[in-house]
Amino acid sequence: MSNHHTYKKLEIVGSSPNSIEEAIENGLAECSKSVNHMEWFEVTETRGHIVDGKVGHYQVTMKIGFRIEGS
Repeated sequence: MSNHHTYKKLEIVGSSPNSIEEAIENGLAECSKSVNHMEWFEVTETRGHIVDGKVGHYQVTMKIGFRIEGS
């Protein structure tokens, strides 16, 4: 085991018909199914889909930071 960590970031978009917070949680939950050692996220963009003049879906672009295994 080394005495330092190395990280990588990837970008995802989470969505939800209910809220920005749920869009974040949905994105993190899906990402965690295939990415190990997730450590942080940063929201870089917030937008939405409009249906009949109302919010159809909230969409949140996030960068996910994860630790490279073995570092």
